[in-house]
Amino acid sequence: MIFKKTGLDDSYIVELEKLSDARGFFARYYCEREFKEAGLNSNWVQINNSVSDKKGTLRGMHYQNAPFSEVKLVRCVSGEIWDCIVDLRPDSRTFGNYFGAYLSADNRKMMYVPEGFAHGFITLSDDAEAIYLVSQHYTPNAEGSLLWSDPDLGIDWPIVPSVLSDKDATAPAFATLKAQFKGSN
Repeated sequence: MIFKKTGLDDSYIVELEKLSDARGFFARYYCEREFKEAGLNSNWVQINNSVSDKKGTLRGMHYQNAPFSEVKLVRCVSGEIWDCIVDLRPDSRTFGNYFGAYLSADNRKMMYVPEGFAHGFITLSDDAEAIYLVSQHYTPNAEGSLLWSDPDLGIDWPIVPSVLSDKDATAPAFATLKAQFKGSN
């Protein structure tokens, strides 16, 4: 496995290390030992599957509050998405910054999302499917959302969403939540 740092502290793009021959290739999607050696979470309690029928579907920006903060490992297994994370850890030098990457069935890249980050994506193809490994059980009372289009975050989405939930369309702005994040550590 190849772990490439993003511009945000503790987050990575994970690439497969392919062993190829005449049949195709073999690669590990996950290896506990390699994740531990890289200093990353290796305890997954849940695997989620997300399917979006239409290009332009936005899911996010979602997070779980402490003590239910979660680590995610996200991979697109059909179609293409633009995956985005925002650092919500007030003691981090990258607090309030975002990073985005193209994940697709073709490039097989994965986004490693540390605890204390918001996460979301927009589909860039019809019939996009993502698989997430998650370190915590979903806890509805701990769930939070950020406004995807918040100008203070300045996320440069590759396309404008055409399908999104009411929750995502009306999520609070980052400025209204800053005090909450500073009090959660």
